[in-house]
Amino acid sequence: MQRDTIRSQSSNRSFTYVAAVFAALGGLLFGYDTGVISGAELFLKNDFSLSTFALELIVSGVLAGAALGALLGGRLADLFGRRKLLIVTAVIFGVGAIVCAAATSPAILIFGRTIVGLGIGLASGTVPVYISEVSPADARGWQVSLFQLAITVGILLAYVVDYAFAATQGWRWMFGLALVPAVLFGLGMLFLPESPRWLARRGHFDRASAMLARIRGTSDVTAELQEIKRSLAHADERGRLSDMFAPSLRPALVVGIGLAVFQQVTGINTVIYYAPLIIQSAGISSASGAILATAGIGVVNVLMTIVAMWLIDRVGRRPLLLVGIAGMVVTLGLLGFAFQMSTQSGAIVWVAVISMMVYVASFAISLGPIFWLLISEIYPLKIRSSSEGLAAAFNWGSNLLVSLTFLTLVQIIGPTRTFWLYGLFAVGAWIFSYFRVPETKGRTLEEIEEFWRTRHASTPR
Repeated sequence: MQRDTIRSQSSNRSFTYVAAVFAALGGLLFGYDTGVISGAELFLKNDFSLSTFALELIVSGVLAGAALGALLGGRLADLFGRRKLLIVTAVIFGVGAIVCAAATSPAILIFGRTIVGLGIGLASGTVPVYISEVSPADARGWQVSLFQLAITVGILLAYVVDYAFAATQGWRWMFGLALVPAVLFGLGMLFLPESPRWLARRGHFDRASAMLARIRGTSDVTAELQEIKRSLAHADERGRLSDMFAPSLRPALVVGIGLAVFQQVTGINTVIYYAPLIIQSAGISSASGAILATAGIGVVNVLMTIVAMWLIDRVGRRPLLLVGIAGMVVTLGLLGFAFQMSTQSGAIVWVAVISMMVYVASFAISLGPIFWLLISEIYPLKIRSSSEGLAAAFNWGSNLLVSLTFLTLVQIIGPTRTFWLYGLFAVGAWIFSYFRVPETKGRTLEEIEEFWRTRHASTPR
């Protein structure tokens, strides 16, 4: 009997892992569609006459759509369910890939990138919530971090595809191949269940109980279901936008929005979007060589994200966050110095490339996975999707601002001062994280919700 119980629990844990992996395919599409532009941009100018600003618009069109998708996605996920919204998101990804691949003008390409961005925004606001709500507390950290791992794998895959088509300048294939993971994502979500916490929120307690029993591998889910019901009892039947600004939840809102902004203004996506251009300006002249060096950075990103997944439920969120951001501060300083000295020594190009690799590694164990994990954990069930969507919208809005201004900043103040500016923002991110970000390791979602409520009640008025 005990052996059968253990086998059942193992089997159902496997079910949870499969659900998390398929949901995380949304992250792979997120990564692929953000990373693919770094190689494609080297060849777009051969088919279209592009100014610096036009190139920034093509790169950033995806971000405008992502900000809108993230803002809308939270409310849509609350109304229609996480699973249904992710199926629609897969369709949007597929349509965007086809439009980009068939673009005959910069305007159509920008439109296609905006469609893709809408899918990215919906995925970024919904996938982490879905995974966090089906994962057990002791594995939630690394399972939600599958989303960030999938993003890094998608970025690396984009770099590999870019390199494969660099010789033929096949930017249309670079964009169009995103259709393949979009189809896999959609088919996978067709066979996955709805979140039991969302079902409970809609009053379907029998279905929620059955789903909890399925994914926990035991019929004894009474305690967890009661905990979910208690969390629902602390709010109105329907979460409202104003609930996010309640005094007890303002600290959580500040943490989510603060990390959203700092994740972007510390410059990570200038490396993701413009790495080949940065490397070319540092001294590697060929397009294929620059893309290959960028792929090396992508490998580091994937490997260090795996390291973060292994550590995140062992070491905790805060230590990784603080150590990683400190590494970003140092490497952004070194990257700025490398560009300042690039005209004096050809060897400095490798200082720039290695600095970028260590910078990405530092990001991959800190702001990369931990931002998406925390915003899936720290908000109450009633407003979880809406709050995460708001944080994701700030993330994409900040991303848009950085991406639209990077090339212009480099032209006006130079790469050295641009990277030092990002380094200054990283110092601010470390200070913010030290004083404002709580540790959530090992706590259930309901325990984290109670933490904010208790903290507010004990704060002197």
